[in-house]
Amino acid sequence: MAIDSSYHTIIVESFYPADTSGRHGPVHIRPAPNQPFSQSLFVECSTDLTDTDVYPIGTRFRIKVKLTDRKGGTPFLYSSYHWPFEVISTKGIKRRVVKTIK
Repeated sequence: MAIDSSYHTIIVESFYPADTSGRHGPVHIRPAPNQPFSQSLFVECSTDLTDTDVYPIGTRFRIKVKLTDRKGGTPFLYSSYHWPFEVISTKGIKRRVVKTIK
């Protein structure tokens, strides 16, 4: 259920969380510093953003998100895996694959 039905374009980054209990995979996405959402929120989005063979940890992306939760659960940011994304930081990227937000 969406907490806020409006979508926001923000910058997010990949990171290794301290605790992955109950989470899928070792790499996760969170809002970058100075964005309108707390860095404590996780982002559900395309797994392309967590592919460290392409994008090293710390790579930043611009994506569209909305704040949501699942039936009163922990709030998180949602971005459809079908939606395009834009790579913001490119240092260390091994292979350039960019989908631009329209």
